[in-house]
Amino acid sequence: MGHFPESAPRSMRSAVVRGQRSVAELVDRHGIRNPEIRDLLVDYIARRRAELDYSTLQSLVHNLVELFWKVIEEVRPDQDDLRVDEEAITQWKERLAVRPDGKPRLNVDAPVMAVRALYLDIHTWAVAEPERWGPWVAPCPVRDADLRWFHVPRRRVQERMANRTRERQPVLPLLSQHVNDQRRQQRELLDAARGVGLGEEFTLGGVTWQRAASRSDLARTDPATTPVRAINRETGKLVELSHTENQTFWQWAIVETLRLAGLRAEKLTELTHLSVRNYQRPNGEVVALLVISPSKSDRERVIPMSGELFHVIAEIIRRHINTHGTVPICTRYELHEKVWSEPLPYLFQVRYGGEIRAMSTTTMWRMIRRATDSLAVTHPPFAGLKWSSHDFRTLYATELVNNGLPIHIGAALLGHLNLQTIRGYVAVFNDDVVKHYQPFLDRRRAKRPENEYRKPTEEEWTEFNEHFDKRRVELGSCGRPYGTPCTHEHACIRCPRLTPNPKMLPRLDELEEDLLTHRERAIAEDWRGEIEGIDLTLSFLRSKRQQAQRFERQRPVSLGLPSVPSPKRQVRGS
Repeated sequence: MGHFPESAPRSMRSAVVRGQRSVAELVDRHGIRNPEIRDLLVDYIARRRAELDYSTLQSLVHNLVELFWKVIEEVRPDQDDLRVDEEAITQWKERLAVRPDGKPRLNVDAPVMAVRALYLDIHTWAVAEPERWGPWVAPCPVRDADLRWFHVPRRRVQERMANRTRERQPVLPLLSQHVNDQRRQQRELLDAARGVGLGEEFTLGGVTWQRAASRSDLARTDPATTPVRAINRETGKLVELSHTENQTFWQWAIVETLRLAGLRAEKLTELTHLSVRNYQRPNGEVVALLVISPSKSDRERVIPMSGELFHVIAEIIRRHINTHGTVPICTRYELHEKVWSEPLPYLFQVRYGGEIRAMSTTTMWRMIRRATDSLAVTHPPFAGLKWSSHDFRTLYATELVNNGLPIHIGAALLGHLNLQTIRGYVAVFNDDVVKHYQPFLDRRRAKRPENEYRKPTEEEWTEFNEHFDKRRVELGSCGRPYGTPCTHEHACIRCPRLTPNPKMLPRLDELEEDLLTHRERAIAEDWRGEIEGIDLTLSFLRSKRQQAQRFERQRPVSLGLPSVPSPKRQVRGS
């Protein structure tokens, strides 16, 4: 109506949303008592804000203020600098390990590393700006010894991720089939209801329905805008068919896109009509591509769409075109960054009242949870099962790599700069290890010359058997490979390939006595070169004796190989 300037928010919701807060506002929410410490933390976090996004900034404030200094003030109310005594640091570490609800804190390394970075950054900045940071230089409470065991909780995190993947891989096809069936059934029911007039009955799947006709429905002149409702004649329940079909469609679209593209939750909501591209290869083949906006790695990536994924994206675009004539342009509120986006043709958008708005991640997870809860009625494994975008992402990565895709290609599809990141996503199953080992051997053998895999002649087989006979020596067995000569000229006691037999321990004692007697004569005759050789032989002999003694103490190890059962004794009289 022209009453507001161009700079005014586009909607009432945009006007009432607070948006991003300043660093001072984020710190003041925790109520630090010491004003000097408060100003120090504000200045420190404000200096680091240039390299952080808003969600990471909030996490940094939470780790430094809520999880660190608030605890220090509770333990030492009169603390006025960063030089905290060892007793207070010990109490802080004990409280950090436990959440307020009494459960152990799984992510301990994030606040610990944030505190360590605070102290070390102040040490570094004090050199260039001693007047601001110099008075706050203090010994870091996080010692190097505290970081020595950080690999253990990180390994536990990877184990939990792999366990979640193993639990969800068998049930993901069930979830996919469920949302596909629900979408098809609701689509058929809606089409059948639209095919009859208001108040008329129709039958679908053996169930009789009657299309509801309210006064508002009778007053509408455009059938396309009339919501379709029907009454189940058997139960008498009124069902909003238009609303239910819309819900089942977006449940299907969300689950299938996450499953087939391996996207993060926020990346799914950022997909637009402009994200769909095509690439024509030199041979004329057209490949459908999906452009993913820059994320944590600050890199745009393009993934080729499979036939299933392209079908899902095409259905979403077709739905918008059938309803609005095009993909509507709308705004999107980023929950993590607390900002509004520019108007774009987002693919995942829904109508809130009279306003079209891009779908939020909260709405997306609510739809997935609704589909899981409805499936849990008939499938108990879904009871209490929660999904996250990283579950779909890890399942996608595991399926790619375990099906033979090179891991560096999988890293490119997922947008990882480091191969170690995707290794943490991939869960290896026992049957996959066995299934892939034999093809690995076949591929390696295919690279060898074919004449190496011919049937050996009788002379070659005899020579091969004689090789093992020649490896039997007095003190044990020789471990040299087939086709190689003795490199120590049969000086077995000095050879590292000799595996001593524990039964020959008395013989080793005899050899030691002979060497000691020979050494005494060499000393008497002043044979210095001989003494040096005898000492070297004695060191090898004693090493072999210790090795034989270890073998003697070891118990036999079962390899799990099948054994032939002994025949049962015949019972007299049978």
